[in-house]
Amino acid sequence: MSAPPDLPDVVHRAFAVSRKAGYVSFCRNETGRLLATLAATREGTMAEFGTGCGVGTAWLRSGVRGEAKIISAELNAKLATAAAEIFVDDPQVEVLAADWSTLLDKGPFSLLFLDSGQPGEVGVDAVADLVEPGGIVVLDDFTPCEVWPPITGGRVDTLREQWLTDDRFTTVEVMVASDASTLIATRR
Repeated sequence: MSAPPDLPDVVHRAFAVSRKAGYVSFCRNETGRLLATLAATREGTMAEFGTGCGVGTAWLRSGVRGEAKIISAELNAKLATAAAEIFVDDPQVEVLAADWSTLLDKGPFSLLFLDSGQPGEVGVDAVADLVEPGGIVVLDDFTPCEVWPPITGGRVDTLREQWLTDDRFTTVEVMVASDASTLIATRR
């Protein structure tokens, strides 16, 4: 274990909201601790595309220092409303019931958290200009792979390959658990 098992209060609240909403797809605690650590290094505006019930946003918030802001978009209005409950009294977090594209005019972001579930939407070309120079993109939900090119489900993982080879970013794959990895990309 790389961290105490205790969770920040805001993360506990997010898990409670997720359970109440019956939503079980959220970022793992290992990824969450990484998000909190990275958020602690950022200023300005951070964003999450696809907040679900707010667990990833809660992890980001647990690491924020100073006046940094977090904007999160969730397409499912029911989930966005549930997530917004967690941050109702927090002026540093805004949860929108909207497609992630509504955040295009709110960047560039110092940190952008994305789920790798929709490769077309989270490819390098789709988000590169949303991140400020020196900004960080975090993509989660990868299965660790020890070969090149990266293979997932018997096929080349073109999303992972794209992020690991794009000249606009310096990217590394980090195992957060034996069965999970995350890409961390810094904009050059």
